[in-house]
Amino acid sequence: MNIKLKNGQNPEIASTHLLKPVDDINKIIEQISPFAKPFQANKGAILRYYTGNKRTCYLLHQGSVTLNRRGDGMVLNSERATFIMGVSNQFANSENLYLRVTEDAQMSSLPLERFNLLIESSMLWESMCKLLIYTASCVYEHCTLVSHMSSYEIIRFQLQELMKESDRLRASITAANYIKSRTYLSRSGIMRILADLRDAGCIELNRGTLVSIKNLPLKY
Repeated sequence: MNIKLKNGQNPEIASTHLLKPVDDINKIIEQISPFAKPFQANKGAILRYYTGNKRTCYLLHQGSVTLNRRGDGMVLNSERATFIMGVSNQFANSENLYLRVTEDAQMSSLPLERFNLLIESSMLWESMCKLLIYTASCVYEHCTLVSHMSSYEIIRFQLQELMKESDRLRASITAANYIKSRTYLSRSGIMRILADLRDAGCIELNRGTLVSIKNLPLKY
């Protein structure tokens, strides 16, 4: 493996990280929760945005979820509590996306129409706007990075994202499966680069799960 560093940059430089508007999200959840139906969602559960012709949105109080694309199941974004799902693509007529619970979660749901009315009556449009900008930026960042980066750069970025996940989630999924579910890369290509990084002492793996990142070079 050819390790190169550019411009004296730290090889463990973090990936781009968007600032999550936590205070605004919590403000919305605090106002909306009394009108929502609470439920427990177990790991692996699939949540749809439509029930018949009624659109549903979800409040994530504890746990984590991923936003997946129908057809190939590709992960477009992942979020840990607290968060609000199902409010950023309100004008979509088809159900092209779904949620998958990645850690046991405490959630609540309510019709999207009622959510919007509560946002209006509680004068929460500013907080809502910040949530929408953050959500759109996350998906845009993912698509832009994946489409313009080399295979190694994509894997490097996804390893850094995996390290941000909870210890429980990291222990429940191999690094290869995590990366495969979020990219178009082949499993053999992912495994080869992960093996090179492990053998070079750049990452520590335990039965395929990521334990730690020691030193990720900028170039492969």
